[in-house]
Amino acid sequence: MRLDYRTRLKKGVILFDGGMATMLYSKGIFFNRCFEEVNLSQPKLVKELHEEYIQAGAEAIETNSFGANRLKLAKYGLEEKTVAINRAAAQLACEVAGDRIFKAGSVGPLGIRLAPLGVLARSQAEAIYQEQLAALLEGGVDLIIFETFTDIEELLFACEVCHRLDRDIPIQAQFTVGQDNLTADGLAPEKAAQLLQAKAEIDVLGINCSIGPAHSLEVLLKIREHVTKPIAVMPNAGLPKEYEGRFFYLSSPEYMAEYAKQFLEAGASVIGGCCGTTPQHIREMGRMIKNFDHGRHSVKVISQPLKAQAKAEIPLAQRSKLGEALARWSWITSIELVPPFGTDLGPTIAKARQLKEAGVNVVNIPDGPRASSRISTMITAIEIQRQAGIEALMHYCCRDRNLIGMQSDLLGAYAVGLANLLIITGDPPKVGGYPEVTGVFDVDSIGLTTLVSRLNKGIDLGGNELPHVTGFVKGVGANPYATALDREIDRVFRKAQAGADFIITQPVFEAASFISFIEKIAPLKLPVIAGIWPLASYRNASFLQNEVPGVVIPPAVIKRMERCQTKEEARLEGVLIARTLIQEIKPYICGVQVSPPFGRIPTALAVIEPNEDNLTRLLNS
Repeated sequence: MRLDYRTRLKKGVILFDGGMATMLYSKGIFFNRCFEEVNLSQPKLVKELHEEYIQAGAEAIETNSFGANRLKLAKYGLEEKTVAINRAAAQLACEVAGDRIFKAGSVGPLGIRLAPLGVLARSQAEAIYQEQLAALLEGGVDLIIFETFTDIEELLFACEVCHRLDRDIPIQAQFTVGQDNLTADGLAPEKAAQLLQAKAEIDVLGINCSIGPAHSLEVLLKIREHVTKPIAVMPNAGLPKEYEGRFFYLSSPEYMAEYAKQFLEAGASVIGGCCGTTPQHIREMGRMIKNFDHGRHSVKVISQPLKAQAKAEIPLAQRSKLGEALARWSWITSIELVPPFGTDLGPTIAKARQLKEAGVNVVNIPDGPRASSRISTMITAIEIQRQAGIEALMHYCCRDRNLIGMQSDLLGAYAVGLANLLIITGDPPKVGGYPEVTGVFDVDSIGLTTLVSRLNKGIDLGGNELPHVTGFVKGVGANPYATALDREIDRVFRKAQAGADFIITQPVFEAASFISFIEKIAPLKLPVIAGIWPLASYRNASFLQNEVPGVVIPPAVIKRMERCQTKEEARLEGVLIARTLIQEIKPYICGVQVSPPFGRIPTALAVIEPNEDNLTRLLNS
């Protein structure tokens, strides 16, 4: 029985496998052999590789049949085994996958251009495609995937042939582009995608192979503006590099995983790998995208109908001192204090007292930043407010708790005097030191903002009346430098609609793009607090740029830090960069949230108030 690929597409991202030829080669099947013939001579090996990808988390595997058409098999004298090779490819995939994993019949281009521009008559091409497709369908595949096509006309033709054989089979049509961002016949990717959507009866269109994940992301961003069908992205692991006569793919599993997240954020519905990608790549990609996708598709959980009349909300200015400052659009200074590892809150409380004495408005407390496990954010916030006498802004992320636990936490937090929240989706566990831990992500930040807005109206998760309203001040995050900026802006508008009271941005290192972003969200009339991360050194800047998602540091800033000769000079330069940025963006914001490197309070104070005493403390810290 064929699995329902079309229905599954509507439920969230689908993770495909990686490069079958790459794995066959790694197992001793060399280039002078026909990879597809291994279906007949070494079927156990093919099944083992399918199983490795499934164990790595792939929800769809491709049959080992990419080049199994009569023309290409003839180079090995195997043209008479075309049907047997393709039928075996499908059957081997089905034996491993059963009824839980999608089996995609892989079909590549014929390798000879079709008439009238080429020498291959269309009637001949149709017969060749029919032979391969019929064998794959007979073998039991759930969908057909046409991949790595460089000629869009041939891809359109192949889709037509497939539909004439089976009107109901789902089709995923993928093409590839070169380094010039054009197909072999000179089409821009957006034009190629438009032609596929308009002329082919397909379920998914997309790209594969190409020259690595960064290039594939660039192409995806061009395509998505012009099509409405689901988009697939399956990059190779970059161009191989030669070293001492050996060729290596340099895109590590972790590198591919970071791009997989960006593919998801940019709108991809199907993500996988091509040449050079192994089960390790797929495992890391799956860990990264599945948590985020689960949250992205869970906002509907908060759609329970109201069973009680909403109560009047507490005015923003009466909820907390932060709420009062936001209501008046007063200038706000917030400093980040990360909860400690271990059990000693003493140093953190001492830093909070310093900030209180310096006149800082609020202490910002991250919730398991970079998926780390520290003292509870809520406990840290309670003790800071109790012992240091300064308001806390408690981050609360969706990663670690289900909705019932979230509501319990929030009611308890408000009961003990915590009113300020920054609501975030949270990093997946993969980015921390606990790769085997799973995230919950019952909702994302939009859904959680909706829940908190209900609590502020005296309505609980199930739509029932609460004895009292809460008075939370609800902040949300925004990334002015997001890869898919239009989607980020859409999410900010949805967060505002869900009830956000203010916005805190990802770190700002460049003013022009930030200001452009603020102007785009200006209709919301929400106060914006800019994230400011003073750099400590060239090494610190390089780490943030290369390792922390969402951080974009211009080359000019990196060079400024690289020129610093001493650690004192570097700290001062980092503060000066931050101060200059604040002055450039100040007309567009209502405050700053400073995250000092390594928790150095003198650095934070030098940023918000660069007087002589603070600069002296900075240089001596």
